[in-house]
Amino acid sequence: MADQYPTLTEEHINWIAEQHIFFTATAAHEGRVNLSPKGQDSLKIVSPTELVWLNLTGSGNETAAHLLESNRMTVMWCAFDGLPRILRIYGTAVAIHPRDPAWAQCTALIPAPLGARQYFKVAIEMVQTSCGYSVPLMDFSAERNTLKKWADKRGVDGIKAFWESTNTIGLDGQPTGIDY
Repeated sequence: MADQYPTLTEEHINWIAEQHIFFTATAAHEGRVNLSPKGQDSLKIVSPTELVWLNLTGSGNETAAHLLESNRMTVMWCAFDGLPRILRIYGTAVAIHPRDPAWAQCTALIPAPLGARQYFKVAIEMVQTSCGYSVPLMDFSAERNTLKKWADKRGVDGIKAFWESTNTIGLDGQPTGIDY
């Protein structure tokens, strides 16, 4: 039931643009696998072989920690409405921090709101689609604004203090490379 492609097709790109949520997965050589849901307008397809997504402040920073040790990443979407489908992108990724020259290129693709931690650039090595027959049908009602309110309340200094206290080391003790 699964089909594999070397790159994203135009039909894949259009379908991804219609989805409201995606999931990212990374793992270091040892320790925990990290799987995170992502939403809002935080992902852009750059080309059939590359995408960029914006990582906002959260309670942990596992993706950044994992990528410093192993650059493997999987990004997944699944249809919660319409025809059933799951689409996974397998590839390698790098974290781009505000200190990096590529930060300006990323902000041109996806503006960096208060609380933007990193961008992740993913080089696509394989695309796989599968049926998604067991994924439930669900209605989308709205994006949440809770994270924006949280960031606005803390301001730049409060966010940097949060990063320093909670985002510099991953769950398994690896550094994340975050700026604060």
